[in-house]
Amino acid sequence: MPDTQAAIAPRALIERPATPRWHKPRLALPPRLRRFLSPLALVLLWQAASMAGLISPRTLAAPSTILVAAWELTLSGELPAHLAVSLGRVLAGLGIGLSAGVTLALIAGLSRLGEEIVDAPMQMLRTLPFLALVPLFILWFGIGEAPKIALVALGAAFPVYLTLFAGIRGVDPKLAEAGRVFGLDRRGLVRHVILPGALPSALVGLRYALGSAWLSLVIAEQINASAGIGFLINDAREFLRTDIIVVGLLVYALLGLGADALVRRVERRALAWRPSLVKG
Repeated sequence: MPDTQAAIAPRALIERPATPRWHKPRLALPPRLRRFLSPLALVLLWQAASMAGLISPRTLAAPSTILVAAWELTLSGELPAHLAVSLGRVLAGLGIGLSAGVTLALIAGLSRLGEEIVDAPMQMLRTLPFLALVPLFILWFGIGEAPKIALVALGAAFPVYLTLFAGIRGVDPKLAEAGRVFGLDRRGLVRHVILPGALPSALVGLRYALGSAWLSLVIAEQINASAGIGFLINDAREFLRTDIIVVGLLVYALLGLGADALVRRVERRALAWRPSLVKG
C-alpha cells in the first residue's frame, strides 16, 4: 500500500498544472474594445488638463465643451444641413472621379497603345499639388459648386487609376494562358480572368480614393463656400470657436472611417474566394 501511494503522488503532481503566483488575470474585454482604451485615456487626460487650466479654451476646447457644441448644432439643424451639402459634393465628385479613373485604367491596362497615350499624362498630373490647381479651377469653373466637385473628382480618380492599372498588369500570365486553353477569347479573358484578378487592387484603390476625396473636400470647401462642414469650420475660426472647429474635424474623421468600413465589408464579400479572407 505505501508503494502504491508513492506511485500515485508523483503522477498527481505531473497531471496537476502549477499556477505561478505572479500570474495576474487579464482584462476580460474583447480585442475591439481594448483598442479604444488608449484613445479614451487620452480624452480623459485632455479633459483633466482643460479643467486644471493647463489648456486654454482659445487654444483647444475641452471634450465636454465639444460634446455640448455638437449637441447644440445637431438640435438646431445646422450641423445636419452642412453635412448634407458636404455629402452631396463628395458623392458627385466620387461618381465622376471613379468613372474617369476606372475608364482610363482599363484603357491603359488592357492595351499597350492605351498605356502610351494615357499613362504618361496621368503620372504627370497626379504629382501636382491640389492647392496649385485651385486658382486654375476658379478661372475655369467659377466660384460655385463646379470647382469643389472637380477637386474631389481629381482626388478620387488617381488612386483608382493607379491601383487598377497595376492590378490589371499584375495578373498572373499563367491564368490568362489557362483561360485560352479553355477556349476563352479576349473578351472572355478580360471578364473572367483579368478583371477578377485585378479586383483586390481596385478595392484597395477605392479605399484610398475615399480618403483622398475627403481630403480634397477640406480644400474645396475653402473656395468661397456658403455651406458645408468646411464653411462651418471657417466661420468658427473667425469667432475663435475651437469647439465647433473640432466638431467639424470629427465629422470629417467619422465620415472617412465609416466609408472605409463600408468598403472593407464590400471587400470581404466580393473577395470571399480568397483563402486569407476566409480564414480571417
